[in-house]
Amino acid sequence: MPDGPNASAPPESGKRANRRLRSRITTDGLDRVAHRAFMRAMGLDSAAIARPMVGVVTTEGEMTPCNMGLANQADYARRGIVEAGGTPREFRTISVSDGISMQHQGMKFSLLSREIIADSVEAVVRGHAYDALVCFAGCDKTLPGMMMAMARLNAPSVFIYGGSMLPGTRGGEDVTVLTAYEGVGGVLVGTVPEEEVNELELVCAPTVGACPGQFTANTMGMVSEALGLAPLGSSMIPAVFAERQGIARRAGHAVMAALENGGPLPRDLITRTGLENAAAVVAATGGSTNAALHLPAIANEAGIGFDIDDVARVFDRTPLVADLQPGGRFLARDVHGIGGAPVVFRLLMESGLFDGGALTYTGETMADALKDVPEPDGDIIRRKGDERSPDGGVIVLKGNLCPDGALLKVAGLNSTYFKGPARVFDEEESCNEAVQAQAYADGEVIVIRNEGPVGGPGMREMLGTTALIYGQGRGEKVALLTDGRFSGATRGMCIGYAAPEAAVGGPLALIRDGDVIEIDAAKRSINVLLSDDELAARRAAWRAPDPRRLGGALEKYARLVGQANKGAVTHSGGVEWAWEE
Repeated sequence: MPDGPNASAPPESGKRANRRLRSRITTDGLDRVAHRAFMRAMGLDSAAIARPMVGVVTTEGEMTPCNMGLANQADYARRGIVEAGGTPREFRTISVSDGISMQHQGMKFSLLSREIIADSVEAVVRGHAYDALVCFAGCDKTLPGMMMAMARLNAPSVFIYGGSMLPGTRGGEDVTVLTAYEGVGGVLVGTVPEEEVNELELVCAPTVGACPGQFTANTMGMVSEALGLAPLGSSMIPAVFAERQGIARRAGHAVMAALENGGPLPRDLITRTGLENAAAVVAATGGSTNAALHLPAIANEAGIGFDIDDVARVFDRTPLVADLQPGGRFLARDVHGIGGAPVVFRLLMESGLFDGGALTYTGETMADALKDVPEPDGDIIRRKGDERSPDGGVIVLKGNLCPDGALLKVAGLNSTYFKGPARVFDEEESCNEAVQAQAYADGEVIVIRNEGPVGGPGMREMLGTTALIYGQGRGEKVALLTDGRFSGATRGMCIGYAAPEAAVGGPLALIRDGDVIEIDAAKRSINVLLSDDELAARRAAWRAPDPRRLGGALEKYARLVGQANKGAVTHSGGVEWAWEE
């Protein structure tokens, strides 16, 4: 019988080993005959039904190249699970490509997809009472979405990032999608022939995988390692490298070990210490500003209060040690060649900026796991005492425009001070039209408002606009301020994630054309040079916009979502899912 003694035998070791397998609620007993019949219809025999049920979830699909290499890796994880005595149950969830949704209304669904991913994984794992989980993700929002699901479920889990694409080559030089984005701006000002951009289109994205710079996907891949959720050294391996197969297979073994031992569980890893380690890695590598949005959201799932102020404290004490695109020269492939993300971790640990007592998913401490990691090469990753900058690559600004904070990537900036008159746009489209027509002036602060989590809704990324400005050769001749987001590929004097956002009465709602805005990164400040009385008078006259009937997912999202400084989350967090008894 499939519901015999072996089916319900609990693990025999570890701190949580006396807990019954969750899946037994679906497999054991006379009243589960129909449940087992459905399982047999899927090809499972009595032995398979008796084993632990392990979810294997991917964002594989034809929506984006970032996720198209995940199915093969998931197959190897399935093999590892079977070899270690489990029954893999594969399912897929969604992905929204930032690259393809850019510069149109589809981008409103990008950040929203993070929540849908976490919710959908929760629904499947809880609905089917799976015992453990291996998660594969390939692009910007899929990585934090999966990590949020892992923290929410708190079942034995391992995370695998699918890896980035290799760069293309043109004229003997590496080119990426960022080269193409910025090339369009060059065409508009006549510095780049249109034929050159057409050629870039054909060569800049030659393989599957995510964008190869230290943009959002690679940043969050490093975060997954720093949190201990992913195999050390895995995130910087290009998507097409065969060594990923062995990593996935071993992940299958590892998740079964965690299940038998009762841990470590995700919330044993996603601690305040782990989150601070992850934030340090973001700052040290000049990573994506989006990480400062995703880390609080992951923390929320684990029941930890960790907001932009906590991120800022870590950013302020962490130097920039990596020379990675978009603010530097190198790519993920190059980091892998010198030892991967652990090279950064060890460097920070030896500098007292990364806590080696934090755990990895194997139960090993970071200090033990990093003891044989090579020293930095001195070029891609600088050595201690030879940092690119004493400050991290990303900083948090505050002031009367953004009392709850805003983010600026300073890696690669030549100047960190800017002062100029505001040119205000009430949504991205009107700003993009002005930029394409070059209807803006050097020295201005371009303000794009009503693009926050509620106001967008969905907090769109502005890479299309910022890349046009940079491609026009004006990346540091103007500044851009928004309550929307930026891509990890954005560069220039671009401040985003302003909180509170305009739609809920944040100070951006009060700004008018010509108001003088001062940005001083050294002082971590951003202010509009108006008196408190003037701002108070404008606030008294301000009226919230009439609510729009959106319908569908965006309507639900706009009603639930919080502000960027808290991670733009949609629920109270810290969900406790009791083990089935």
